[in-house]
Amino acid sequence: MSLSPDDLTWFGDRFATVTSNIERIIQGKRSTIELVVSSLVAEGHVLIEDVPGVGKTLLAKALARSIDCTFQRIQFTPDLLPSDVTGVSVWDRERGSFTFRPGPVFANVVLGDEINRASPKTQAALLEAMEEQQVTVDAETRVLDRPFIVIATQNPIEHEGTYPLPEAQLDRFMMRVTMGYPERSKELEMLETHGAGSTFDDLKAVIHAEDVVRMASIAQSVHVADVLRGYLIDVAEATRVHPDILLGASPRATLFLQRAARSMAAADGRDYASPDDVKAILEPVLNHRLIVRPEAQMRGVTAVEVIDQVASSVRVPGTRSSL
Repeated sequence: MSLSPDDLTWFGDRFATVTSNIERIIQGKRSTIELVVSSLVAEGHVLIEDVPGVGKTLLAKALARSIDCTFQRIQFTPDLLPSDVTGVSVWDRERGSFTFRPGPVFANVVLGDEINRASPKTQAALLEAMEEQQVTVDAETRVLDRPFIVIATQNPIEHEGTYPLPEAQLDRFMMRVTMGYPERSKELEMLETHGAGSTFDDLKAVIHAEDVVRMASIAQSVHVADVLRGYLIDVAEATRVHPDILLGASPRATLFLQRAARSMAAADGRDYASPDDVKAILEPVLNHRLIVRPEAQMRGVTAVEVIDQVASSVRVPGTRSSL
């Protein structure tokens, strides 16, 4: 599918509309909001990791409210069962057969709140849905509706009663983002805007679910040149051979980099992805996938520092004319 200027204008208008609508509630975090919306149209999932009270859950709810779509929230707790997520078959006396009752994962936007509080078995209930957009229960596979995004939250400093997400689960999230504390001016604005109560209930849908599906199709049609694909592989390989890294970027990470770069390019009104698009999403796409060696951790090395080293050391393709 070749993209016309009208396609890109339409995409950019809706991308900006959704982002601005969410920013009415989450002030001063436009770059983070844009990353989450980019993941949505790139058909990826997002892990929001930060301290309590900075708006992790509110961001996910605001995204769902901005789209005319279905939304479900799963409050992950230690006693949550896999069937509480995927659904269960129950016996129907009148029909004399089992009837499937879908779980909360059967929604367009699924919020997994405090995902690391559930057991690994329950966390694993999301694996098939996140990777293949389908759920298998009692040997029957059911396809999930598009668009579909899982937005999970977790508190990085709380360890009591939590189960760290295994690498296989982390790798299925396209991005891991942090909210951070707002700037002083934005926090003052927040006190003024939300001082008497939350304005979340005033938030209205600004696009339809079908619009998100079309945006995803447009993003998939953004051109990625061969040399840029080579650059993506070079970056991934650089993380795999880095002396301070025990586990580098997976092939899935390379695919996610390409998809996220395409959505960033489309949001910028371009029908081609550039190295700058890749650099803009390197950290959120890679930071939760790299495992730093224990001896490097003792020296204070972090995954973010390694990503910065890789970004500065890997040769970047030339100008657009060479793409």
